[in-house]
Amino acid sequence: MSRTSAPAEQAEPTGQHGGERRPADVKLSQGLKQRHLSMIALGGVIGAGLFVGSGAGIAAAGPSIVVAYALSGLLVMLVMRMLGELSAANPASGSFSVHAERAIGPWAGFTSGWAFWFLLCVAVGLEGIGAAKIMTGWLPGTPEWAWVALFMVTFCLTNLAAVKNFGETEFWFAALKVGAIVIFLVIGGLAIAGLLPGTEAPGTANLTGDGGFMPNGLDGLIVGLLASVFAYGGLETVSIAAAESEHPVQGVAKAVRTAMWRIAVFYIGSMAVIVALVPWNDPDVVTKGPYVATLDHLGIPAADQIMNVVVLIALLSAMNANIYGASRMACSLIARGQGPAALGRTTSNGVPRYAVLASSVFGFGCVLLSYWRPDDVFMWLLKMIGAIILVVWIFIAVSQLVLRRRTEREDPSKLVVRMWAYPYLTWLALAGMVAVFLLMAREPATRTQLYYTGGLIAALAAIGYARQRSARTER
Repeated sequence: MSRTSAPAEQAEPTGQHGGERRPADVKLSQGLKQRHLSMIALGGVIGAGLFVGSGAGIAAAGPSIVVAYALSGLLVMLVMRMLGELSAANPASGSFSVHAERAIGPWAGFTSGWAFWFLLCVAVGLEGIGAAKIMTGWLPGTPEWAWVALFMVTFCLTNLAAVKNFGETEFWFAALKVGAIVIFLVIGGLAIAGLLPGTEAPGTANLTGDGGFMPNGLDGLIVGLLASVFAYGGLETVSIAAAESEHPVQGVAKAVRTAMWRIAVFYIGSMAVIVALVPWNDPDVVTKGPYVATLDHLGIPAADQIMNVVVLIALLSAMNANIYGASRMACSLIARGQGPAALGRTTSNGVPRYAVLASSVFGFGCVLLSYWRPDDVFMWLLKMIGAIILVVWIFIAVSQLVLRRRTEREDPSKLVVRMWAYPYLTWLALAGMVAVFLLMAREPATRTQLYYTGGLIAALAAIGYARQRSARTER
């Protein structure tokens, strides 16, 4: 295994004309196996947003939520393919941040990397709060903060150990999530076909009744589309983890290829089963969650508790993966001179322990703010992360446009994974991202998030550009 006690500090010049400086990236232990990568790719995008949050989208879009998830799923598949091409050609623990630095400049790597780190750390806090609420529901009287602290400490220790511990934990978390969805799809499919004992085939009654396929018109579809786009967040983790796998190039290529169609089946298939079996305007779809509402409708006993277990697993899995992703992104940024050097130190087993600790502490700080300042500071944090994932996707698309051309010219053998119909589908994906931004600006509920995220990105870009100018002056 490749290990270092400190990250590399120098960038290596590359390219036929010596014009490009390849950003240094930290070398960590290569302890992840292919099965770990495959399940991280699958489980990374299956979170509590799918199991619970999708109810709001169904309530807004009705049966047309299937179209919303299909459109957003297509966008996500294009982004995943682009990221797969970039990561297979140049595996790096900094993933898209490294690619953005190579393609656009150090300011872009700084902006995308620290924005993503901020997103993951705040998300860790949110997931911890969600998991604690489930535990206090089972054990009334126990303090929420104590459960969050327990989860934080557990996953901090998991990530401080060898990376294979993280990989093994995430493998089983993801396997349980995937297994739960597969069982749900099988039960739902039998019910739709009228083969489930005690049920009758619903036909198209729920798809065309109560206002039709698009009961709230285009406005409802737009709200459902926005909800579905952000439910897919998490696909980036596999490209970060690939750098610590036994065979980074082959690993990320296989993980991307196998995960894309499975994700489409899980998300779009789940939505299709739900709206076919349950009226879209059933209040339980929002109050209990669409999966619980569907299982209750089919008479499955203890459906709410079964789904509580699944949601808890999804939240804990996301906490584990986000602490990992945040620490690796921070360590990579620091290795490239984009942050405080002290946080980039690694242990003897190749784990960036200070980056893990810093990311965990920041995440727990967000949890404390939810108790101390719930109405102002914590709300500002939530609004700032609202559209970060879309900004990251734009950096990925622009980087792919630039680096694909460069790689084809300098070393085409690195293109193990190729973006389909380049550059047309990349431009189509970029157009889709811009369209989502415009739709967010159109909706009052998401417009504020856009403003706050824009402010954060502008501030990071200004700092990154100033650092870049300063570095050029010193040289």
